[in-house]
Amino acid sequence: MTPARSVPPAEPVLPAGPVLPAEPVPPAALNPDGPPGTDSREGQGDIAGLARAAIRRLTAAGKTVAVAESLTGGLVAAALTSVPGASVVVRGGVIAYATELKTALLGVPAELLARHGAVHPDVAAAMAEGVRQRLGATYGVATTGVAGPGPADGKPQGTVFVAVDGPSGPAGAGLQLAGDRREVREGSVLSVLSLLVSALREDDS
Repeated sequence: MTPARSVPPAEPVLPAGPVLPAEPVPPAALNPDGPPGTDSREGQGDIAGLARAAIRRLTAAGKTVAVAESLTGGLVAAALTSVPGASVVVRGGVIAYATELKTALLGVPAELLARHGAVHPDVAAAMAEGVRQRLGATYGVATTGVAGPGPADGKPQGTVFVAVDGPSGPAGAGLQLAGDRREVREGSVLSVLSLLVSALREDDS
């Protein structure tokens, strides 16, 4: 698999690029009042704003996106398709909640899952690549992690990996999100949409 490239993060608390071990981040990690260079019109502090930013950039560039989700269970696709005009750029999504479906539907190597489990940066990257290829999209995005309550797959609650795969290659982020199940899932959606907008911004520059 191609090593993850580095993309500028939408916010400094969301590392993008080579996926590292998860680091503590608050559940609402994004801030509408971001650092210089952040486009405040793109709503960096909320899911709806990030979804609008992604759809706007995809539409302007004539590009498409497909979504592979595990712990978020369709929340990323729902956020994107809630934006008017999304049908032009959203190809579809795959909810591969069961581990074996990550292989059957997305082509994640079975040996990778056997060796590391479903909550791993390479699994997120493989999910993003797989959904991009299978659904014929310009970009693929993916989420995998432990929403809780409690640990799973040997990882503590809040351990999340998100990834995007696009024309410039893969990128990803590892997080340790605080909060309950709802907050972890919402933080995961924020993170992956932020990563997508960052990739789109870099590819447009």
